[in-house]
Amino acid sequence: MDIDTDRTAAFLAGHARPLDRRRFEHLTRPTEHTGPAVLAALDAYRNPDGGYGWGLEPDLRSPGSQPAGALHALEAMADAAPSPSPHAPALLDRLGKTALPGGGLPFALPLGDPTACAPFWAAADPRTPSLQITAAVAAQAHRLARTDPRVADHPWLAAATEYCLREIAAIDGEPFAYVLSFALGFLDSVADTRPEAAELLRGLGRFLPADGRVPVAGGTQGETLHPLDYAPEPGRPVRDLLDADAVAADLDRLERGLRPDGGWTVDFAAHSPAAALEWRGYATVAAVAALRANGRL
Repeated sequence: MDIDTDRTAAFLAGHARPLDRRRFEHLTRPTEHTGPAVLAALDAYRNPDGGYGWGLEPDLRSPGSQPAGALHALEAMADAAPSPSPHAPALLDRLGKTALPGGGLPFALPLGDPTACAPFWAAADPRTPSLQITAAVAAQAHRLARTDPRVADHPWLAAATEYCLREIAAIDGEPFAYVLSFALGFLDSVADTRPEAAELLRGLGRFLPADGRVPVAGGTQGETLHPLDYAPEPGRPVRDLLDADAVAADLDRLERGLRPDGGWTVDFAAHSPAAALEWRGYATVAAVAALRANGRL
């Protein structure tokens, strides 16, 4: 499919955050300046305590630092490679202070201001560790660690990694779709350094249907996680769980998802008008990244 990246850039100019516009720029037209520009845009969401908030997770608009903010911050830092963020160590220090005994992160911390935040963030129990959010954050930290030894050697990441491996090994029934997706992504992120990840990946693979599409129980009508959501990169171990035809079909789906305005949409509910726009920008960068990585763009 012929995708006009100039039209997509125009869509992002009218619909997306500066952060996602900078990520797209670094993805499609990288120079020595584009990586630092991603990091500069990310700084707008940073708090003095080293964490990130202010709606960096679009459905969590509270200013305070949150594990979900760390997830998106680490993703942007990894996207900015090879430019290192001066704030990565402080963010992991903050996660170390946030983690509960055993290494897991709570799904969310108490919200100082719940305005326009999704109910599942506002209702989270800060005293209970969450495999879903810990695996998601740790996976992005391991992705960043490929280019930043300060992250690779950080004690928070070591503790979170052990927590995730223990919790995944203990799964004995079909997990919630997002738990499954983030657990797969985490195991893929550590597969090169942790031999046990291969067996754990195979164990989770039994919960994947033949087409790789995982319905989200309790989500919006038709909300589904697709193979490219949890296995976007070719040549990675998680791809071994998927039939090649299922991946090809999902790439076709992603290509067909391009809207006439140059962007992509999401199939889940946004919880504020701002979040609805921001999710489209985020999804558009993710779609272009996946199509490029798989030779479709």
